Amino acid sequence: MTITASATALALGDDALVLSHRLGEWAGHAPVLEEEVALANIALDLLGQARVLLSLVGDEDELAYLREERAFRNLQLVEQPNGDFAHTIARQLYFSTYQRLLYGQLAVGDSEFAPLAAKAVKEVAYHQDHAEQWTRRLGDGTDESHERMRRACAALWRYTGEMFQPLDGPDGLGGLGVDLEGMEAAWLRSVGGVLAESTLSLPEGPRSGAWTAGAGRQGLHTEPFGRMLAEMQHLHRSHPGATW
Repeated sequence: MTITASATALALGDDALVLSHRLGEWAGHAPVLEEEVALANIALDLLGQARVLLSLVGDEDELAYLREERAFRNLQLVEQPNGDFAHTIARQLYFSTYQRLLYGQLAVGDSEFAPLAAKAVKEVAYHQDHAEQWTRRLGDGTDESHERMRRACAALWRYTGEMFQPLDGPDGLGGLGVDLEGMEAAWLRSVGGVLAESTLSLPEGPRSGAWTAGAGRQGLHTEPFGRMLAEMQHLHRSHPGATW
């Protein structure tokens, strides 16, 4: 695997790993029992993706549990705290829409990522559908649920521009020829359509080109990520070399 492809695998693997952990934090706290199962299944799908991607780079356990914060290359969006349920759904809507578009392009190529992408795009289709259904349900629900969904979408908007910045060089994601400009346009249409159906609108404020947040790909993360990472790595670091 080339250095460029390794950087891509690491970044995408970190996205999946970090969001998997965030969704796992809902265990025992989801609003209804059905969501305990749904969020756990999404988290497991993402964890499976992370394992495959990180194993392309090196030892998956070492990469997950022994790297320092600045060595992670995940988007700042996926590390944001769960907040209330609307916040989690808005984060999932933004990310799963992006991920489905990305894997859709990678699946039809001939890169090292094509086999993973062909499988993952089917999983992500469910993730996106789940987020879209809840966005409509909350946005077009009560006054309270509508306002919570509106606030959540607005709060996370500033982190969405990073998804469409070149990961490594100007020719796409990691030099793989991914059409980031086309992806961004498709993402805006998809997310905008779902929000319109939910009696919501696309938030205002800077994002692509003038976005005010998003240096996770360069190893710069928001404050909540350090606390999350300490929790995620605690057991492994407390018992180095332990086996089950």
